[in-house]
Amino acid sequence: MGDTSAVVVGGGIGGLATAIGLRLIGWDVKVLERAAALADAGAGISLHANGLRALDALGVGAAVRAAARPQYTGGTRTPTGRWLARMDGAALERELGTPIVGIPRAVLHRLLREALPAECLLVGAEATSAGRPARGRVTVTTHDKVLDADLVVAADGVNSRLRARLFPHHPGPAYSGSTVLRALTEHPVDLADDFSLTWGRGAEFGHIAFTDGRAEWHAVLTSPPGIRHADPLHTLRRRFEGWHDPIPALLDATRPEDVLHHDMYELATPLPAFVSGRIALLGDAAHAMTPNLGQGACQALEDAVTLTAALATEPAVDAALARYDAERRPRSQSVARAARRAGRLGQQLAHPAAVALRNTAMRLAPSGATLRAVLRHAAWTPPVLGQPLTGRE
Repeated sequence: MGDTSAVVVGGGIGGLATAIGLRLIGWDVKVLERAAALADAGAGISLHANGLRALDALGVGAAVRAAARPQYTGGTRTPTGRWLARMDGAALERELGTPIVGIPRAVLHRLLREALPAECLLVGAEATSAGRPARGRVTVTTHDKVLDADLVVAADGVNSRLRARLFPHHPGPAYSGSTVLRALTEHPVDLADDFSLTWGRGAEFGHIAFTDGRAEWHAVLTSPPGIRHADPLHTLRRRFEGWHDPIPALLDATRPEDVLHHDMYELATPLPAFVSGRIALLGDAAHAMTPNLGQGACQALEDAVTLTAALATEPAVDAALARYDAERRPRSQSVARAARRAGRLGQQLAHPAAVALRNTAMRLAPSGATLRAVLRHAAWTPPVLGQPLTGRE
């Protein structure tokens, strides 16, 4: 097994997690990251039990938990501050062994990189193509080198170049109808809850609190794609004027240059396969979804562990990839559909009568309904990685 090699295209959460897993089972791994510098763009991230269990399987769960803040209190509100549903993080912990946790994305990236030897990560290396030469191996071409491996993992995001080459007739990512602005506050903010979501007509505002007292906030707006604002904080203050505390305080604690703005794209048309030859698609490259369930990164982590376990226990790479596809495609595509539905019933809902009906239904729902909704997707048990096999084909 020591001479079994893989090239992972993409140095994000899914790609780094896959590299950690493959090294655990004895593979030689190179991670190609096209960015010239590791800026770790992104604000914050929530990790549910399934994501944390995947990180435990990879041996980095303890480090992530130590840097993350448990999300015990919070829920969903109206712009006036009235609660529609509360989330009991302690009850979630009793059910799954952990609450949801919040962590800055840059910290998570750093912890994943620290679990890999520095020589694994090739920065400023963009994969331009991948092809299959003789004897079942596969090559990846960058601007200045050709890498030969037993496996290529395409973890290159929603706009995956490798996915477009493998599935030229697939329509690719579709605009979800929503755009998101987000940032980390510059300094700590006094927050009554660990996390919250507030739903208005065609808009959502939410926050996640971190261990150092700072917070990540996000504002999701129903909007045509491509619209950008010269002064995004001014635009948001006007859009969310009159909304409850701590929304004004979160905006006031943010530097204008820290605000990120991204249109939200998804793979609304499911892929027919996550595998083509010796190339496996993973994370957003395979199943980019809207963030309404907070499951995007968690599903990528599930992908990484499932692929690792299949490669550790199946006698041949091709059999392992077939198993990975069979196990991951139905689940991740189901979660993506659920995320899309959640967005339509949440922030994207705009008609006053429909909003009123939804709000009433949420207030009248049994107290455990929110908990069951989280459990539906977070109650995942990782496969056993097993011992690496020898004599692999």
